[in-house]
Amino acid sequence: MKTMQKVFAVSALTLALSACGNQAEQEVEIDFDDEIQRQSYALGASIGIYVEENLSYQQEAGVELDSDIIIRAFAESARGDSRMSQQEAEDILIALQEQVQRQRAEIVGGRAMSEGQEYLAENAERDNVVITESGLQYEIIREGEGERPASTDYVEVHYEGSLVNGDVFDSSYQRGEPAVFPLNRVIPGWTEGLQLMREGAHYRFVIPAELAYGEREVGGGRIPANSTLIFEVELLSIVGDDEE
Repeated sequence: MKTMQKVFAVSALTLALSACGNQAEQEVEIDFDDEIQRQSYALGASIGIYVEENLSYQQEAGVELDSDIIIRAFAESARGDSRMSQQEAEDILIALQEQVQRQRAEIVGGRAMSEGQEYLAENAERDNVVITESGLQYEIIREGEGERPASTDYVEVHYEGSLVNGDVFDSSYQRGEPAVFPLNRVIPGWTEGLQLMREGAHYRFVIPAELAYGEREVGGGRIPANSTLIFEVELLSIVGDDEE
């Protein structure tokens, strides 16, 4: 809730300042050798980046707000003349936040579903791709010679996860160390897929949305709802049983 309030407060300030932005740009010259000016610019740049990221998030949801009213409400509240109580504003913003999340999930999630289905169909035609009964697709990059894990095992893995557009959302390689997971506490595509692998194996999985996070948006939008996920996984070792 505080994040949403900050978004709209900063957005209002930015819009208000933009009304005289051209004039300000002409009148103010920035001396980056001056500490106060350098710090002031850094604060403004930080606010601008924050606003741009959050307004983009709202725009993806198809949410339109009246900039004139935002500026007016900001000015009135700054003078202590707000026409709404703080509680009224918070209630409206909570409802707006839910609307943004719902509409964004529908729009972005619908696009992710379409792109995922197209990718799955194309990937299914590739040589060496195996499709399981559940719809999980996998390709053996390197076979292993060790044991296969059970669904109750902890496994040590190196992996990289990406969307079908190539955007990487998680990678143990980038962190520089492998990860340990219990196979019965991960997405279904992982639980199924890693039980196909032997220790030392390297597989590439394409996991349909229903075997991943389904209609949930994850990671603040890094993984949209209905996303098909691609994972390259190296099974390094089986490190124990969850029931031990």
